[in-house]
Amino acid sequence: MNSDPSPPRAKRRRWKRWLLEALLLLGVVFAAHLYQTRHVVSGAAPDFDLRLLDGRGVSLSDYRGRPLLLQFWATWCPICALEQGSIDALARDHQVLAISVDDMSVVQMQGWMREQGVAYPVAFDHSGQVAQAYGVKGVPSSFILDARGNIRFAEVGYTTGLGLRLRLWWAGRGGLPGGGD
Repeated sequence: MNSDPSPPRAKRRRWKRWLLEALLLLGVVFAAHLYQTRHVVSGAAPDFDLRLLDGRGVSLSDYRGRPLLLQFWATWCPICALEQGSIDALARDHQVLAISVDDMSVVQMQGWMREQGVAYPVAFDHSGQVAQAYGVKGVPSSFILDARGNIRFAEVGYTTGLGLRLRLWWAGRGGLPGGGD
């Protein structure tokens, strides 16, 4: 008598094993996300007053009324460099404010941005107070805020452009009563 399982039974076992492995992987990814974002704030986003590269003052309240991607980043961060094109593309359709934790002059940052072809608004957080208020422990750290300034999503590390776009869309759906901004 042949003790080998029948082909359909073997396929079923393979699918069960694959599903179990996929669920385990999702669990690990979810646990890593929880660990990475354990310090970030939730609820109402802390307001701030910073300066953009062009010298204009900027505060969080300037962005109320539509969802916002608030991203903490640095020029020396390789993961930030990977996201740079996605952030620039997002800035054409959505509100984006990047907060640099770099320790460089405005002139140096303007030159770097020109070299990289980046056009989204950048503010400096030289003191680190804003990053501290948001619980940022590493870059990139991305916060999606709804139209009222509430944090809807927080991510630490690489996030795809599509992922950020979907989160911004979702924040816009729940930003104001009635589901619109």
